[in-house]
Amino acid sequence: MSKAKQRERAASPAIYLVAAVLAAIAGFGTVYVSFAPSDNGPTEAPGDSAANNAAGGTGKGDEEVATGPLIGLNKGAMAALLVRTKPLDLPDLAFVDGTGATKTLADWRGEVVLLNIWATWCVPCRDEMPALDKLETKLGGKDLEVVAVNIDKGGPEKPASFLKEVGATHLALYIDPTGKLFSTVKTVGMPTTLVIDRNGKEIGRLIGPADWASPEALALIAAAIAAPATDS
Repeated sequence: MSKAKQRERAASPAIYLVAAVLAAIAGFGTVYVSFAPSDNGPTEAPGDSAANNAAGGTGKGDEEVATGPLIGLNKGAMAALLVRTKPLDLPDLAFVDGTGATKTLADWRGEVVLLNIWATWCVPCRDEMPALDKLETKLGGKDLEVVAVNIDKGGPEKPASFLKEVGATHLALYIDPTGKLFSTVKTVGMPTTLVIDRNGKEIGRLIGPADWASPEALALIAAAIAAPATDS
């Protein structure tokens, strides 16, 4: 047997293994991702129709001026946050609380909402949850609500046990029994967190885990809280 044939035969199992792993990931459908911090995070360019359409919005044109309460604050622990230069309209997302009662974003209109989408099988979600709990402890109240929505199947028992296990004692239990929330907000990774202003519009999005109890996160959320609600 030639050396070329021997190398080909030796490589075949590795090729098959890689193909199997890729197929498994593709079949699983939902993935989780993480980001290494950089000096400065992305900011959506005015009229960036590609970024807007990816999250369900539309671009308006290059003549728009970049404005918004979060601009310049996506750095350090918040480096991966995509800052919206124009608030993005969201549907009135629906899910249920721990008692089975339906909740929607409209229930928090007038408050800033940090909407976090997570699952018990998501390892980065486990790492991130205590920081979300600390954020709710420090800034939660009439101006801010951390709304962490679980997308597991099978009822509230498993996510409720998860929150207790990781020590997230200040976060209310919310679940999405329909499984539609993940696709409705057009996210591509787990966890995903949306910063939603007092008008119910998205002003920032972070795909992957983050330290939401960090000084950078607290400054960013404080800026969102300080921005007044408008009629738009």
